[in-house]
Amino acid sequence: MAKKIQRALVTGGAGFIGSHIVDALIQRRIKTFVVDDLSTGSQKNVNPNAQFFKMDITSPLLPKLIEKIKPDVIFHLAAQIDVRHSVKDPLNDAKINLLGSLALAEAAVKYGVKKIIFSSSGGAMYSDSIRPPYSEKTVEQPLSPYAISKRATEMYLNFEHAVRGLHCVVLRYANVYGPRQRSDGEAGVVAIFTERMLAGRPITINGAGTQSRDFVFVEDIVRANMLALTKNVHGIFNLGTGKEVNINQIFRKLKKITNSDLPERHGPPGPGEVFRSALDSRKAAKELAWRPQVRIDDGLQKTVEWFKQKGR
Repeated sequence: MAKKIQRALVTGGAGFIGSHIVDALIQRRIKTFVVDDLSTGSQKNVNPNAQFFKMDITSPLLPKLIEKIKPDVIFHLAAQIDVRHSVKDPLNDAKINLLGSLALAEAAVKYGVKKIIFSSSGGAMYSDSIRPPYSEKTVEQPLSPYAISKRATEMYLNFEHAVRGLHCVVLRYANVYGPRQRSDGEAGVVAIFTERMLAGRPITINGAGTQSRDFVFVEDIVRANMLALTKNVHGIFNLGTGKEVNINQIFRKLKKITNSDLPERHGPPGPGEVFRSALDSRKAAKELAWRPQVRIDDGLQKTVEWFKQKGR
């Protein structure tokens, strides 16, 4: 399939993960188009060799754009990603994440797109009442409107595959971190801690800091997307390290890397925060030949170096 892929569209391609996927596609000499409304992304992230369109995925112009550029594959990352916002305004969350995604899939079918690779959430998809790591066979229990909209999109994509023959791959990410992550996003604890430590600004850890996450480096996630592009696979794949690292550990590791002298301060726990999370990626290892390669200490080091360069 790799030889046939000549044109790719990346929605959310000016964002943290999307822009890295764009870079990987350009390196493979695939003609790449980017759609992003820049609500959270930055045009500075966009590879100059990609063609950029400032557009919302709910725009009625998007199907016309797909008809015009005729992509072989769509990497769909554009989303409303703030869980707290989804709780405050579930209607807006559904409009963007569900209706926008469905309109995109319908246009993909209509204009002959070969494959959609959808960036979903593993961290928000499962209840921590079950002991992690979670596999694709673990029953989904999305509690926030954000997670519900992601799960519903997965189900619509399965419908498009079963009934209309659209080739779909769903990648459920653990907690992705790395260069270009925004430090004002609620999911970006590594980015938040790094930027604050480098600036000498105080940090407050939610609760006891013993809540754990499965931290996976952005380079590993990009590699999974490229494997999903080239391999003849369909369905849902969890992408994580399978290892839990708690927030206190992240704080201490980053404190050492940045040579920070900030004290470890704790505040009240975050409302509705999942306490434990980790993903079982054995299916991805078997069908995608994907395994995470970047160790947490190495990934944190690379992330700190990028923030240092950014601050200069």
